[in-house]
Amino acid sequence: MEGKGEFTFPASLQTKYVGEMNDGMFHGKGTLYFQDGSKFVGEWEKGVNVTGQYIFADGLKYEPEDWEYCDGFDRRFFTEICNGLKPAGRSQLTNRIPPREIPEGCYDCGDGFYNPNTRIVNDYDGKFLRNSDDDEHDWIVKNCRKGWDENVGYQPDIK
Repeated sequence: MEGKGEFTFPASLQTKYVGEMNDGMFHGKGTLYFQDGSKFVGEWEKGVNVTGQYIFADGLKYEPEDWEYCDGFDRRFFTEICNGLKPAGRSQLTNRIPPREIPEGCYDCGDGFYNPNTRIVNDYDGKFLRNSDDDEHDWIVKNCRKGWDENVGYQPDIK
Protein backbone atom coordinates (compact mmCIF):
# COMPACT_ATOMS: atom_id res chain seq x y z
CA MET A 1 0.00 0.00 0.00
CA GLU A 2 1.38 3.41 -0.96
CA GLY A 3 0.08 6.97 -0.57
CA LYS A 4 -2.60 7.97 1.93
CA GLY A 5 -4.30 5.13 3.70
CA GLU A 6 -5.97 3.78 6.81
CA PHE A 7 -4.95 0.77 8.93
CA THR A 8 -7.04 -0.65 11.77
CA PHE A 9 -5.08 -2.75 14.27
CA PRO A 10 -6.43 -6.32 14.51
CA ALA A 11 -6.13 -6.57 18.31
CA SER A 12 -8.34 -3.51 18.78
CA LEU A 13 -10.97 -2.51 16.27
CA GLN A 14 -10.90 0.97 17.79
CA THR A 15 -7.20 1.79 17.29
CA LYS A 16 -6.32 2.93 13.80
CA TYR A 17 -3.70 4.80 11.81
CA VAL A 18 -4.70 7.35 9.19
CA GLY A 19 -1.97 8.89 7.08
CA GLU A 20 0.79 8.38 4.58
CA MET A 21 2.16 4.91 3.86
CA ASN A 22 4.93 3.39 1.75
CA ASP A 23 5.41 -0.29 0.99
CA GLY A 24 2.67 -1.16 3.51
CA MET A 25 4.41 0.71 6.37
CA PHE A 26 3.63 3.99 8.10
CA HIS A 27 5.80 6.49 6.24
CA GLY A 28 5.28 10.25 6.36
CA LYS A 29 2.69 12.20 8.35
CA GLY A 30 -0.11 10.36 10.08
CA THR A 31 -2.30 10.04 13.14
CA LEU A 32 -2.91 7.09 15.47
CA TYR A 33 -6.42 7.24 16.95
CA PHE A 34 -7.09 5.35 20.22
CA GLN A 35 -10.40 4.02 21.52
CA ASP A 36 -10.43 6.39 24.53
CA GLY A 37 -10.55 9.41 22.17
CA SER A 38 -6.88 10.30 22.46
CA LYS A 39 -4.54 10.42 19.50
CA PHE A 40 -0.88 10.57 18.50
CA VAL A 41 -0.04 12.91 15.63
CA GLY A 42 3.39 12.29 14.18
CA GLU A 43 5.74 11.43 11.40
CA TRP A 44 7.10 7.98 10.54
CA GLU A 45 9.98 6.65 8.48
CA LYS A 46 9.70 3.06 7.29
CA GLY A 47 7.27 2.18 10.08
CA VAL A 48 9.27 3.84 12.87
CA ASN A 49 7.98 6.97 14.60
CA VAL A 50 10.50 9.85 14.43
CA THR A 51 8.50 12.82 15.78
CA GLY A 52 5.08 13.47 17.20
CA GLN A 53 2.83 14.51 20.01
CA TYR A 54 0.26 12.66 22.14
CA ILE A 55 -3.04 14.49 22.63
CA PHE A 56 -5.42 13.37 25.40
CA ALA A 57 -9.13 12.92 24.70
CA ASP A 58 -9.91 16.27 26.39
CA GLY A 59 -7.56 18.13 24.02
CA LEU A 60 -4.60 18.47 26.39
CA LYS A 61 -1.31 18.09 24.52
CA TYR A 62 1.34 16.06 26.34
CA GLU A 63 4.54 18.02 26.87
CA PRO A 64 7.58 16.08 28.08
CA GLU A 65 9.01 19.34 29.44
CA ASP A 66 7.21 22.23 31.16
CA TRP A 67 4.25 19.94 32.00
CA GLU A 68 1.47 21.98 33.65
CA TYR A 69 -1.21 19.39 34.36
CA CYS A 70 -1.73 18.18 37.95
CA ASP A 71 1.95 18.01 38.79
CA GLY A 72 3.51 18.26 42.23
CA PHE A 73 3.63 22.04 42.08
CA ASP A 74 0.30 22.87 40.45
CA ARG A 75 -2.84 20.95 41.38
CA ARG A 76 -5.04 22.46 38.67
CA PHE A 77 -6.87 20.30 36.14
CA PHE A 78 -6.53 20.97 32.40
CA THR A 79 -9.94 22.69 32.29
CA GLU A 80 -8.86 25.05 35.07
CA ILE A 81 -5.65 25.91 33.26
CA CYS A 82 -7.59 26.63 30.04
CA ASN A 83 -10.34 28.64 31.72
CA GLY A 84 -8.42 30.08 34.68
CA LEU A 85 -8.73 29.13 38.33
CA LYS A 86 -11.71 30.60 40.10
CA PRO A 87 -11.11 32.86 43.13
CA ALA A 88 -10.19 31.31 46.49
CA GLY A 89 -13.12 29.50 48.05
CA ARG A 90 -14.68 28.77 44.65
CA SER A 91 -11.86 26.79 43.05
CA GLN A 92 -12.91 23.91 40.88
CA LEU A 93 -11.68 20.75 42.57
CA THR A 94 -13.17 18.46 39.96
CA ASN A 95 -12.59 17.93 36.27
CA ARG A 96 -16.35 18.04 35.62
CA ILE A 97 -17.65 21.12 33.76
CA PRO A 98 -19.58 22.62 35.38
CA PRO A 99 -18.87 21.18 38.84
CA ARG A 100 -21.85 19.61 40.62
CA GLU A 101 -23.82 21.91 42.89
CA ILE A 102 -23.34 20.52 46.40
CA PRO A 103 -26.31 20.95 48.76
CA GLU A 104 -25.67 23.41 51.60
CA GLY A 105 -24.01 21.69 54.56
CA CYS A 106 -23.06 18.59 52.54
CA TYR A 107 -19.91 17.19 50.93
CA ASP A 108 -19.30 15.65 47.49
CA CYS A 109 -17.68 12.31 48.37
CA GLY A 110 -17.20 11.00 44.83
CA ASP A 111 -20.21 8.71 44.51
CA GLY A 112 -22.80 11.04 46.01
CA PHE A 113 -23.46 13.73 48.60
CA TYR A 114 -22.71 13.21 52.28
CA ASN A 115 -24.69 14.94 55.04
CA PRO A 116 -22.50 15.02 58.18
CA ASN A 117 -25.51 15.66 60.44
CA THR A 118 -27.38 12.51 59.42
CA ARG A 119 -24.22 10.59 58.37
CA ILE A 120 -26.00 9.44 55.21
CA VAL A 121 -24.55 9.27 51.69
CA ASN A 122 -27.12 9.70 48.92
CA ASP A 123 -26.23 9.26 45.24
CA TYR A 124 -26.33 12.28 42.94
CA ASP A 125 -30.01 11.58 42.20
CA GLY A 126 -30.90 11.68 45.92
CA LYS A 127 -31.26 7.91 46.45
CA PHE A 128 -29.87 6.37 49.65
CA LEU A 129 -26.47 4.69 49.25
CA ARG A 130 -25.21 4.02 52.79
CA ASN A 131 -24.66 5.20 56.33
CA SER A 132 -21.07 6.25 57.00
CA ASP A 133 -18.97 4.87 59.83
CA ASP A 134 -16.61 7.04 61.92
CA ASP A 135 -13.61 6.47 59.64
CA GLU A 136 -15.50 7.42 56.46
CA HIS A 137 -17.04 10.45 58.19
CA ASP A 138 -13.60 11.71 59.28
CA TRP A 139 -12.11 11.14 55.81
CA ILE A 140 -14.96 12.92 53.99
CA VAL A 141 -14.90 15.92 56.33
CA LYS A 142 -11.13 16.22 55.95
CA ASN A 143 -10.77 15.62 52.17
CA CYS A 144 -13.96 16.27 50.17
CA ARG A 145 -15.43 19.36 48.51
CA LYS A 146 -17.85 21.32 50.70
CA GLY A 147 -21.18 22.82 49.75
CA TRP A 148 -20.33 26.16 51.38
CA ASP A 149 -17.63 28.81 51.35
CA GLU A 150 -15.16 29.39 54.15
CA ASN A 151 -12.80 32.27 54.72
CA VAL A 152 -9.22 31.11 54.75
CA GLY A 153 -5.97 32.81 55.66
CA TYR A 154 -5.40 35.71 58.01
CA GLN A 155 -8.46 36.98 59.86
CA PRO A 156 -7.83 40.03 62.06
CA ASP A 157 -9.34 40.09 65.52
CA ILE A 158 -11.64 43.14 65.26
CA LYS A 159 -13.02 44.39 68.57
